[in-house]
Amino acid sequence: MATDYYAVLGVRRDASQDEIKKAFRRLARELHPDVNPDPKTQERFKEINAAYEVLSDPQKKQVYDLGGDPLSSSGGGGAGGFGAGGFGNFSDIMDAFFGTASQRGPRSRTRRGQDAMIRLEIDLNEAAFGTTKEIQVDTAVVCTTCSGEGAAPGTSAQTCDMCRGRGEVSQVTRSFLGQVMTSRPCPQCQGFGTVVPTPCPECAGDGRIRSRRTLTVKIPAGVDNGTRIQLAGEGEVGPGGGPAGDLYVEIHELPHDVFQRRGDDLHCTVTIPMTAASLGTKVPLQTLDGMEEVDIRPGTQSGQSIPLHTRGITHLRGGGRGDLIVHVEVLTPSKLDPQQEDLLRQLAKLRGEERPTGQFQPGQQGLFSRLKDAFNGR
Repeated sequence: MATDYYAVLGVRRDASQDEIKKAFRRLARELHPDVNPDPKTQERFKEINAAYEVLSDPQKKQVYDLGGDPLSSSGGGGAGGFGAGGFGNFSDIMDAFFGTASQRGPRSRTRRGQDAMIRLEIDLNEAAFGTTKEIQVDTAVVCTTCSGEGAAPGTSAQTCDMCRGRGEVSQVTRSFLGQVMTSRPCPQCQGFGTVVPTPCPECAGDGRIRSRRTLTVKIPAGVDNGTRIQLAGEGEVGPGGGPAGDLYVEIHELPHDVFQRRGDDLHCTVTIPMTAASLGTKVPLQTLDGMEEVDIRPGTQSGQSIPLHTRGITHLRGGGRGDLIVHVEVLTPSKLDPQQEDLLRQLAKLRGEERPTGQFQPGQQGLFSRLKDAFNGR
């Protein structure tokens, strides 16, 4: 009894070629031996392949509809249909799994270049307010001799005679499914489909050369260590004169002699004598904005902090600036001469057992003034 190929694929006898193809793809995904290795499933897979081979070919389909045997007349090898002429629809099986035929085609010689990165050192003042810098970059640029083509002047790339421009060569092997065709990149042209008989003497056929360029980069206010600034299209030119990658400028902030940066705030330490901390004073301090006076109030203790608002780093995102935090360190003398020691004893006697409050009692103010003169060498 003849096999009902329409029933094998589960389609009507008046089904269109598109419906037949869809039915075959659906069954191929379910019954392919790589998915379902059961022997019965393999026999079923051979049946749907034979059915599709007949129904997808208008001439074989006509013979079958008239009651003939299209497989035996075509030498297909019976119901299996996996002989030399029976596996002509391998691309349809691949299409069933991947949605497209397995043809890759030649590779392009023109490819995008790689990104590049350089390190740029700036000082604290430049980081706080921004600046403009000129940098020198060694990267690949388009070869001026061949304009990126890779061939010597007066010559050009030629079609590969091994793959005939396809960029790949095919090989037929036999398996339990029949004859299977596999493809691999052409070894002569490396998959490009063309060869360059006479490479450019300047770039050796790569289409690009190394060159040093000078670029101007704008450093925004508020950058910090590790901040990266992207310069689009300023990186490496790609092989074959392809589009350039991007250049990243990584910021490295140099240490400052006075200030330590913590986020957008700056910190520094001023050292004052004990008498200045007790009586109060004004300490000149060179800030990023110029010379300013730090007001040390009477009774200031060692370790106390005095904020100078908006004297720090400009915020990178958003307006405003951080603060400058001044840390006070009170210097206690380690050696006293007889006059200084006597004055300190008098002060201790005047204060008695009272704890320091930062406020001077009657008679203490004059003694502190004498102490200040004594410690200052007056």
